[in-house]
Amino acid sequence: MTVRIVSFGYGHGPAPTADLVFDLRALLRNPFHNPELKHRTGLDQEVYDHVMATPGAERLAFNAVATARALAEDTGADVTIAWGCTGGRHRSVGLARASYELLRAVGDGVTIEHRDVDQALLPAGVHNREPGPGRA
Repeated sequence: MTVRIVSFGYGHGPAPTADLVFDLRALLRNPFHNPELKHRTGLDQEVYDHVMATPGAERLAFNAVATARALAEDTGADVTIAWGCTGGRHRSVGLARASYELLRAVGDGVTIEHRDVDQALLPAGVHNREPGPGRA
C-alpha cells in the first residue's frame, strides 16, 4: 500500500481526484502576503517554516497522515491525500511536504507530486480573504 500526496492550487484548476482533500485557503496564513516569501514556494525552507508555524498546521498534517494510514490498512488500497490552497505554491506544498516526511519517517510507501508549484503567481485580488486569528 502506498499513500500518494498531491499539492495543488484551486486557482489553477479543480482539485485532483483524492480520498482525502484538504482546503487550506481559510485555515492557514498565506505566505503570499509576505513580500519576502511571496515569490518562493513551500519547497523553500523559509516558506515551509512559515506555514508549519501557523497554529494547527502540524496537528492537521499529523491527523491527515493518521487517517490515510488507517484507511490504507483497513481497505488494503492505496490512499491519496490532496492539499489545496489558492495558488498551489505555498501552503499546500508545505502541508504536502510535512505529510510526506511523516510517512517516510515511519517507513511507509509514499509518493509526492506538486501539481502547480511551478505555475505563475495568481493576481493579488484572488488572495484577499480576510485573515483570521493567527493567519496574518
